Amino acid sequence: MLEESKASSMALKKSALYSSLWSGCDELRGGMDASQYKDYVLVLLFIKYVSDKYAGQLFSPITIPAGASFKDMVALKNAPDIGDRINKKIIAPLAEANKLSDMPDFNDVGKLGSGKEMVERLSNLIAIFENKALDFSKNRADGDDILGDAYEYLMRHFATESGKSKGQFYTPAEVSRVIAQVIGIRAANTSASTTVYDPTCGSGSLLLKVGDEAGCPVTLYGQEKDAATSGLARMNMILHDNPSALIVPGNTLADPKFKDERGTLKTFDYVVANPPFSDKRWSTGLDPFNDPHQRFQSFGVPPLKQGDYAYLLHIIRSLKSAGKGACILPHGVLFRGNAEGDIRRNLVRKGYIAGIIGLPANLFYGTSIPACIILIDKEDAQARKGIFMIDASAGSMKDGPKNRLRAQDMHKIVDVFTRRLDVPGFARMVGVAEIEKNDFNLNLPRYIYSRTPEDLQDIEGHLKGGIPVADIDALSRYWAVCPQLRHALFKPNRSGYLDLAVEKSSIKSVIYEHPEFKVFIDNMNAHFTVWRAKSAVALKALRLGCHPKEVIAKLAEDLLAHYIDKPLIDPYDIYQHLMDYWEQTMQDDCYLIAADGWKAETTRVIETDKKGKAKDKGWVCELIPKPLVVARYYAEEQIVVDYLTAELENVAAKLAELEEEHGDQDGIFADFDKVNKANVAARLKEIKGDKGQTEDAAVLNVWITLNTEEGDLKTRLKNAEAALDAKTFAHYQKLTDDDVKTLVVEDKWLAMLDGVVHGEMDRVSMQITKRVKEFAERYEIPLPQMQRNVVDLEIKIGRNLEKMGFAWN
Repeated sequence: MLEESKASSMALKKSALYSSLWSGCDELRGGMDASQYKDYVLVLLFIKYVSDKYAGQLFSPITIPAGASFKDMVALKNAPDIGDRINKKIIAPLAEANKLSDMPDFNDVGKLGSGKEMVERLSNLIAIFENKALDFSKNRADGDDILGDAYEYLMRHFATESGKSKGQFYTPAEVSRVIAQVIGIRAANTSASTTVYDPTCGSGSLLLKVGDEAGCPVTLYGQEKDAATSGLARMNMILHDNPSALIVPGNTLADPKFKDERGTLKTFDYVVANPPFSDKRWSTGLDPFNDPHQRFQSFGVPPLKQGDYAYLLHIIRSLKSAGKGACILPHGVLFRGNAEGDIRRNLVRKGYIAGIIGLPANLFYGTSIPACIILIDKEDAQARKGIFMIDASAGSMKDGPKNRLRAQDMHKIVDVFTRRLDVPGFARMVGVAEIEKNDFNLNLPRYIYSRTPEDLQDIEGHLKGGIPVADIDALSRYWAVCPQLRHALFKPNRSGYLDLAVEKSSIKSVIYEHPEFKVFIDNMNAHFTVWRAKSAVALKALRLGCHPKEVIAKLAEDLLAHYIDKPLIDPYDIYQHLMDYWEQTMQDDCYLIAADGWKAETTRVIETDKKGKAKDKGWVCELIPKPLVVARYYAEEQIVVDYLTAELENVAAKLAELEEEHGDQDGIFADFDKVNKANVAARLKEIKGDKGQTEDAAVLNVWITLNTEEGDLKTRLKNAEAALDAKTFAHYQKLTDDDVKTLVVEDKWLAMLDGVVHGEMDRVSMQITKRVKEFAERYEIPLPQMQRNVVDLEIKIGRNLEKMGFAWN
């Protein structure tokens, strides 16, 4: 294992913190599945947070009874009755004081083991949360607090491991963010009186995302059928600094808890939900044909074995007259007939459906089927003339067993929906008249053709040769930038057809070296340089206490806007490169700067083997890796190291080649137990003076020379590396704030982004090169010529067979 010792206190990387929290789950794995052990881990996180934030405070929204804080829990470590004492001294008082229900049993031998096993398991789990980086006393769990992201990290992993039937407590954060943005709460004039409701809130992640998007505190309401998950949602609200949120347990359809003084359903400004898909038991405890809340009266009763529209109609009934809602449902709601077809028709005619967003398959943890977001908007519903549709089914990445929306996928969906952009193959406004012609079937493929069009094979081109002009015209976006490049690559054949004007092997070089393409590349490089210079100033201005999420939001939006309307480059691809780098590296760096400022802290790495023996493995610097300091200040010394490394590899290769050449059964090394300096010297001594062994002696002497040279190079390389390492380490102590800023911003962050943007330029050239080569090869040999070639080959093969004595007919 690896241990680190630091010369001074230093903020823990967010990624390292997440990993340490997840490793805490290892203490529980084996006794239960993730859908169960998540409760224990999240309760520990909850107790640590509320203890740090509210313990000892008067009039706080959360009460921490005396003796029931995380500090008191730490005191119970290694106690023989630790589980029982946690229940009685910590959990019970906290739950009673804050009206928390269905807390997990920390003395459950069936899940946690008994005796020593339980003591060690719980003690080790508590120790995970003693990490000094988990100090929430001065933090709020809002956009930049480390807690919110840690919770999200844990929930995603829990949902992934919980299996198909038990992961429904969590709506993927990416989908929640899309809903939070397209529902329009950010642009609204919100206040504390603005209400947001989730009737199937699960752990509360979707509800919180919408609340966060509002930009100011709003009032949150949630109901959840599963009592344990409802308790989890209540804790989640507190963890995210929404202690006043109203979360209640209960079956929303059969027993909705939020009502006004007259007993009718309470209405809200915004309602969002991710209900169970196609719930077959939705009507349990309810007479849908005599619903006291009149949710189905104007639209129709959903099928008794298909509850999707029951939840959607509950949302509509729960919205104010100008309210807006969003519901995640399976694609079947868009096209299934009978009762659901009637409901769909009535909804469209009412004008309540403002939009439909089709999502990729396998996004959700409870199912692998594709889903969609139905956007409801009651405001001016009667005047609505169409439904805005997006087919985003193709935009995702593989993430373990599931698919996941990328940052660029989310941004594109939100941009297109909020601006109502017509994007061929992706989105368009579909008029009600067109929907009526399709008998109110809302299946997205009826309105948006999102498949990649197949290549059409030109029969005449295959018969007579020549590349169809239509195929070349299809590359018009390239010719718009480089019009003369088209003429450099192709020449006339006959009307409607062209021939390749260069050798196939030269296509790439002709494109790369064409003056117009060079100008395009130069312009794109200059375009990035402008953004780089502006961003460097902003990034170097970061200060202690900055908000990393605000940093990346502004930086990423600037980059995306900088590439909008630029030819041949997809601005969302550029944006994704930045977001990937943020996730992998830059986020941790920004949090270090936010916590410690521009400090290049060095850390010694100690490796401890299984026997407990420690070994010094050198030092590292998280913010500024060694190669950056070396490249800027000690490039000449690195050249020497690289030269010696190459020489050593060369000599080692010669030695290996020599041993292989003379290692067969007749070779001098054949009977060596081991080829080393001692054995070679001994053999030389044996054959000294034997004239018959002159050749062998020469081989052995060459080996001795190479081995000596190798040893000398190893010594020189070791000394050079040690000297360079010492100089580099000493230089860290000399770095000023300006030096650190230059190394981090210029040499690390922006240099990396420069590289990936240049990679996009290479991708452009590769795409057009590949396409031109495909066309050239497709029509290179006309069918008649192919037939003649086959005949010629048959004749040649026949002649050869006859020469070999075989008859040929």
